[in-house]
Amino acid sequence: MKFYYLILIICFSPIIQVKATTPKSVTCTRTEYREEYIPGTKSNPGYVNSYEVDVVIPCEGQRKAEIDNNDCSEGSVIGGILGAGIALSSSRGKDRFWAVPAGGTAGALIGCQVDGG
Repeated sequence: MKFYYLILIICFSPIIQVKATTPKSVTCTRTEYREEYIPGTKSNPGYVNSYEVDVVIPCEGQRKAEIDNNDCSEGSVIGGILGAGIALSSSRGKDRFWAVPAGGTAGALIGCQVDGG
């Protein structure tokens, strides 16, 4: 009986089709005109050799990913210390248990933003 269920599952299951595509490699080029001076002598004068070269340039449709490399670690440390200090000086008694970590966290977040992160 299990064999029949297995055959039914195999027969009615969708067949997975794998569509392979060729990778698209697009390069944009620009032709540049160049000149090269060949020096000469009195008996054999110099001349200018001119030629054209194809130079690979970035395509207009492709944008380079903008990388955010701002590091705000210094601002976070300084802001955390200042925030914890302000919370320590403005709280009393048992409130210091939660005020100092909260002030340090808020100060670290503000310090990161001020530092450019």
